[in-house]
Amino acid sequence: MELRTLRYFVAVAEELHFGRAAARLRMSQPPLSRAIKRLETEAGALLFERSSAGVALTPVGVVLLAEARDLLDRAGRAGTRMTAAAGRAVLTVGILGDSGDPDAARLARSYRARHPHVEVRVREAGLSDPTCGLRAGPVDAALTRAPFDGTGLEVREVRADPVGALLRADDPLAGRAGLTLADLAGRDWFRFPDGTDPHWQSYWHGGRPRRGPVVRAVQECRQAVLWNGTVGVTLVGHDPGEGLTVVPLTDMAPSRVVVTWRAGETDPLVRSFVRAAIAAHRA
Repeated sequence: MELRTLRYFVAVAEELHFGRAAARLRMSQPPLSRAIKRLETEAGALLFERSSAGVALTPVGVVLLAEARDLLDRAGRAGTRMTAAAGRAVLTVGILGDSGDPDAARLARSYRARHPHVEVRVREAGLSDPTCGLRAGPVDAALTRAPFDGTGLEVREVRADPVGALLRADDPLAGRAGLTLADLAGRDWFRFPDGTDPHWQSYWHGGRPRRGPVVRAVQECRQAVLWNGTVGVTLVGHDPGEGLTVVPLTDMAPSRVVVTWRAGETDPLVRSFVRAAIAAHRA
């Protein structure tokens, strides 16, 4: 099995939709479908159940997903180490759509000062992948937000941010000084794709199942509110944009900013990044 084909498989398994997976991989759908068919032929079994209701992993697909993620992780780490051994060190960092965060900018300056000869590659992840590619691709460490399934990962909290309800500026609740989750009962919420980490979904959905449009990026959240009057949870300190407002939620725990990396990681560049991330957020 080629690593490229395994990356295709992981994308389809996470999106559970061939069209979205093709868009994520920046390729057209027909060659993606053919690659998955060839992979199923090699495996000697179906990896996906296809029906009018959508796409679902078969038991064989569930097993291959875990193995494929592990193989891709190891391949990514091997490539980084070989590059470093050849004299050009590379660190790949996943960031969850917070690249404009001032602490992230401070971290970049600090790490560059400590390691001027290291090439840092940043991969910005969508809201459906809170681990920012640590499990699905060649990412060495991630600056993201909890909660998520931390199995096989080390997670260190570096900051906590208050959250609020994202509302249209003309919403009847927009003038309140504070809201509770009960105040938003019965409203449509923006929500994440099926298959997104359940811990992550539960937090951002206020601890209960929600109905409403599916979103994968911060801008999609804002547009869902602006166009449809949908509600959802966002950070109090972020500018929501024209036509929108944020009202603090008094009964929701803050959103925890974390740095995370693979358990047992011994790469000194990763360890140094973790230390720099902690220091930058404490400054």
